[in-house]
Amino acid sequence: MKAIIIDDEAKGRSALKNLLTLLDDSVHVMAEASSVAEGVALIDDSEPELVFLDIQMDDGTGFDVLEQIRFKDFQLIFVTAHDEYALRAFRYSAIDYLTKPVDPDLLRDALLKVRENSEKYDLNLKLEALVQNRSKVQKLALPSLKGIELVKKEEVVRCESANNYTVFHLKSKKQIVVTKTLKEFEEMLSPEGFFRVHQSHLVNLDAVVQFLKEDGGYALMEDGTKVEVSRRKKEAFVQAISGG
Repeated sequence: MKAIIIDDEAKGRSALKNLLTLLDDSVHVMAEASSVAEGVALIDDSEPELVFLDIQMDDGTGFDVLEQIRFKDFQLIFVTAHDEYALRAFRYSAIDYLTKPVDPDLLRDALLKVRENSEKYDLNLKLEALVQNRSKVQKLALPSLKGIELVKKEEVVRCESANNYTVFHLKSKKQIVVTKTLKEFEEMLSPEGFFRVHQSHLVNLDAVVQFLKEDGGYALMEDGTKVEVSRRKKEAFVQAISGG
């Protein structure tokens, strides 16, 4: 796999290259760039299969690189210093990232996902979601069985666990089977107005119509479904929908 590294720190490029050599000899780092301008030219000229991209560089950001390139048929992994908001934006956009210093195990996992996604990776859709999510979370890039699907956050009524998958139920009645667990989406969406009411359900609080006390407690949703609220979550859920 042809890869390039774009990072303004020589030590960072060297450390990542050495890790890649140790972990996966099939990943060939064909070139490196130390600036936005170099990175743009390198991607367009070399047409890599995988790009490791830093966010903050002396002459701009990794986002600047992505806005200027013509060639976009590659997989992308951001390598960045810890920035909680940026990391959240990556998660919502289904873009892989590694924090510095790079953990070898996490790098190995990222490379595994690169190989698994090779046939259904749509960088343009992920970047569209990322651009919209940089200032405020608006769209979710959902890795479904068919590929990446972009969904507006407010279109989601509820998320239902299905073993190692999650079924997104939308206001349009459409269902999307996503290749991530409900726990992952709970961590991602709880700060965005979603609530885990039960082991099998995460609901959009804006889509809750009413709390029903019958049979222990249910959330009546906009799509007409009644979702069970577990006993231990009931008090917190009632407070959440009441604005408490």
